Amino acid sequence: MSLYGRLRRRVGSDFGYSSTAMEVTEGVELTGRRFVLTGCSSGLGQETQRVLQHRGATVVGLARSEDKAKASGADEAVACELSEPESVRACVEVLRGGPPIDGIIANAGIMALPELQQRYGLELQLLTNHVGHFILITGLLDRLSETARVVVVSSRAHTMAPKEGIPFDNLSGERSYQPWVAYGVSKLANVLFARELARRLPEGQVANALHPGVIQTHLIRHLPWWQSTVFRAAGPLFLKSIPEGAATQTWAAAHPDTSSITGEYLQDCDVGTSSPAGQDLELAARLWETTEGIVAEL
Repeated sequence: MSLYGRLRRRVGSDFGYSSTAMEVTEGVELTGRRFVLTGCSSGLGQETQRVLQHRGATVVGLARSEDKAKASGADEAVACELSEPESVRACVEVLRGGPPIDGIIANAGIMALPELQQRYGLELQLLTNHVGHFILITGLLDRLSETARVVVVSSRAHTMAPKEGIPFDNLSGERSYQPWVAYGVSKLANVLFARELARRLPEGQVANALHPGVIQTHLIRHLPWWQSTVFRAAGPLFLKSIPEGAATQTWAAAHPDTSSITGEYLQDCDVGTSSPAGQDLELAARLWETTEGIVAEL
């Protein structure tokens, strides 16, 4: 536990900044429930998978390759390269042939690419973090159980997006590119997607976005050497551990208390507050419609 976490815990609740995924699922029985998890092979995804399985759940692990998913220990392993629409669609077809899904945890992502990278005319972080998950989740909506939960891992970095929110005239990054701004746009898209999805889901099903905390995971691999060095040095004092970082998404996916929370931005195992742009329901609807148009062309 970090020094900051210890200070927070002295004044916080049982579920808060320093809670772990194991702690927030204590006493929760998940036998017979089936979860789909992206990014199962490392970091927060691997810990989330481990804890859900420990509580009796079946986890369908999605990773860039089937071998990586199998190596993670997933009960079912499926390849899903989120930046390749055909890979995502192939994954959807596999999952549609299986039992109903009780939860989807959109955990995978890439962060702060130092140079602009594009694919299919889109900035790569937006394509991977938002569009890939959009294709996956919307393709499985009719396979969700009546009480299914969709959990979209965003980040407090969504506040780094431009003031207007989503720069619809620069989704390619061609006009301007800054690593953290582009990452913030992709994470704001996660928040807005969860808001709009919650509005569209039938009663009984829920969708939420969340900030897991600042954690030293494999995501830092794209950072410049000096930034990654700072992350590693600051970790023991100021960053959440991986078990702490996985707590909010595990809590959102599995705890009885979150069964009726929907359309929210979660943080530290509680309902948090996103940026004003993250609360803009008109912007959320526009992003959904724009993404549908993009996906139709991919």
